Amino acid sequence: MDNTQEKNVSFFRFEDLRIYAKATDYSTWIINNIGHPENDMQRNLVNSFCHSSYDIALNIAEGSSRNKNQFEHYLKISKSAIRECIVYTAIAFNTGLFDEDKCNQSREFLMELTRMIGALIISLQRGSSRRHEEYDSDTTTDDTTSDIDNIDTNF
Repeated sequence: MDNTQEKNVSFFRFEDLRIYAKATDYSTWIINNIGHPENDMQRNLVNSFCHSSYDIALNIAEGSSRNKNQFEHYLKISKSAIRECIVYTAIAFNTGLFDEDKCNQSREFLMELTRMIGALIISLQRGSSRRHEEYDSDTTTDDTTSDIDNIDTNF
């Protein structure tokens, strides 16, 4: 067997998820692209915006260590953080911290994150329904898997 084609797997499996990498890329993008706050109100906006962008990746990481139902719950919390970022994007644009181009880039990032998380949630739900069907046909399965070994890392 050729070991050169084996994929390196991270100790922390969530680091192998594309959705996690995309979420951390978004947080980094926010830090590098938001304008310089001129007053306390803008500083509060920037801090809140950054916090919400961090929450997207943090909830993906936290949820990945849980069972599939809990992971789905944490992914939905990540989607809530995305909606917060949409609001902060609009306010950043309205207050001059984002120009129109950066506003559009932020929205595109967030739409892609939403689609990716939605696809991962559907994948988890399909996996759960398959396990229930297998259980109903007297095949024993464990619905409390606490790792993401069986999840496609393309999300």
